[in-house]
Amino acid sequence: MLGLLFTAYKKKRSLEETVLKIQQGDISLRNDTIESFKPFIAKAVSSVCKRYIYESDDEFSIGLIAFNEAIDKYSPEKGRSLLAFAETLVKRRVIDYIRSQSKQKEVLLDLSLNDDNEQSHIYIDNENSINEYEKQKESERRKEEILLYISHLEDFGLSFEDLVENSPKHADARKGAIMIAKLLMEDDELKEILFAKKRLPVKQLEGKVEVSRKTIERNRKYIIAVAIIINGDFLYLNDYIKGAIDG
Repeated sequence: MLGLLFTAYKKKRSLEETVLKIQQGDISLRNDTIESFKPFIAKAVSSVCKRYIYESDDEFSIGLIAFNEAIDKYSPEKGRSLLAFAETLVKRRVIDYIRSQSKQKEVLLDLSLNDDNEQSHIYIDNENSINEYEKQKESERRKEEILLYISHLEDFGLSFEDLVENSPKHADARKGAIMIAKLLMEDDELKEILFAKKRLPVKQLEGKVEVSRKTIERNRKYIIAVAIIINGDFLYLNDYIKGAIDG
């Protein structure tokens, strides 16, 4: 078991080191890395398109470009793996591409008809189908984001239910806990402790906020859960935080 854990850790470190070398300008290594991860890219793209994707497909090319973008933008300080970040980015870029293609088809269909009444009717039908498609895709993106978030929570021994069950009951207390989480993410030293040691630096936080250690301890799970959202690329869950503050 220890051997497997060491191998997994070594593989992760090796990939991070590879990305760092690529970001420093190693073009040959970039090409080799992208080539080796083509199956990963195809799988991510296929999950969005709901069909098997070939390298000749336009969607695969979009995924390839997105993976290359992920390499450039990746930062280990974010507290997430390259593959998790790349998968999110690939799926979003492919979804954007599909949406843009759907809208182009709508325009082409609209222009191909001459009769005003018939043209209007087809346009509305097509617009409705696109709206329905976008709702469906948004729902899927929400589910994917929650699954990704759950995987981050598990690193801290937490569950998605902890975010709900440990949410402070009063609005002021909830806002206070969120402010602590934001302060935590703005302080590089405290942020490093949180993600490296997988624990809330309560003692250090106590000297930076105007609430008691007891209050911080009571809201520990909620503060960590919110900090993970703030640190990650969670569009929908960030709306939850905004709603909690406004509410």
